[in-house]
Amino acid sequence: MYGLIGETLGHSFSKEIHETFANYTYDLIPLSRQELDTFLTEKNFSAVNVTIPYKETVIPYLDHLHETAKKVGAVNAIVNQNGVLTGYNTDYFGFHYQLAQNHIDVQNKKVLVLGKGGAAKAVLAVLADLGAKEIHTVYYKEAAHTITYDICYTHHTDAQIVVNTTPVGMYPHMDETPLELTRFSALEAVVDVIYNPLQTKLVLDGIQKGCIAVGGLEMLVAQAKYAVELFTETTIDDSQVVQLVQKMKKDTANLVLIGMSGCGKSTIGKAVAKQMGRTFIDTDDAIIKKIHMPIAQYFETFGEDAFRAVEQEVVTEVSKQHGCVIATGGGVVLDKTNVNFLQQNGVLIWLKRDLEKLQIGNGRPLAQNFDAVKQLYQQRIPYYQNAANSIVENETTSEQVVKNVIQAYLQ
Repeated sequence: MYGLIGETLGHSFSKEIHETFANYTYDLIPLSRQELDTFLTEKNFSAVNVTIPYKETVIPYLDHLHETAKKVGAVNAIVNQNGVLTGYNTDYFGFHYQLAQNHIDVQNKKVLVLGKGGAAKAVLAVLADLGAKEIHTVYYKEAAHTITYDICYTHHTDAQIVVNTTPVGMYPHMDETPLELTRFSALEAVVDVIYNPLQTKLVLDGIQKGCIAVGGLEMLVAQAKYAVELFTETTIDDSQVVQLVQKMKKDTANLVLIGMSGCGKSTIGKAVAKQMGRTFIDTDDAIIKKIHMPIAQYFETFGEDAFRAVEQEVVTEVSKQHGCVIATGGGVVLDKTNVNFLQQNGVLIWLKRDLEKLQIGNGRPLAQNFDAVKQLYQQRIPYYQNAANSIVENETTSEQVVKNVIQAYLQ
């Protein structure tokens, strides 16, 4: 038996990763503390990975600790050789890979590590080995060998690198962030070990500041690659990590269409979803189901502010899904919160169409005539430009536009 043990494993990608790298079945095995004791005592497994909250709890059950696991003080992989259990830490190698792959140089840098759990221990070991000049562990309350967030904001806003190992910002609480990056003036890189969503709010805030900012998918895949090598006594080239990370991003990221009302987002989105074999979501349709009336009627009855509040609720929910094609309302980009949510798990494509070709009226409360549409168009262009990862012109045949949208997404 191969698998992952931990307390809550509902959104783990480990099964897919291991079964891509290796020819064995990999099970997700949620265990209570009592069940963990039985599992490790009976030893009815070949090798397992270990996740929250058991990376330190498992150590007393082991017969041997690999040098890296000793250095880190936490175990995330256990190999059973004829009843002899050896603990390893592949998080160390996964984080090392993540830094190298993204050209993040920590030597002689001031680094903040958020959190002090098992993942933090691996991060701290790598940072020390790579020659970070100053490392501070930031914790939500006073504790030995840590600083509080208040002290962090008071004395350490000159930090150059931030690494988040806490669960703050993880699905489903994607609107949260552990640190306000606007206070940091010398920031060069932000690394988050969270991989769901693909880009946390912390990562997006780092991108907004112009930093190198990366989520945890690369670390997850890389540490799994090292675990598979231990489990199977084989060697896997790092190029396979790159390929699998790219595949997983393509498989899990939403394709999000933004653009003016009447530019064809719903029509093109449905065709794209059909061709890609994906679920199609129209946020306006979802809003109508929620408010139980046409959008124009809701506008007239309750006003635009009430509508935008409902729109944000819908966007928040659909953004948490993976691998969908999402068509959004024309004004969704006016709210930065909406854009952040959509970017966390999505590639945003601006479906752009000439003003004269946009549909007018047809239940669109802010697009009743050409002059109104022209004014909206001019107002919203900067918002679409800032939000979009790519732009596709909707000026040719539907078949060609669908092809161009898919190509833009895959690139």
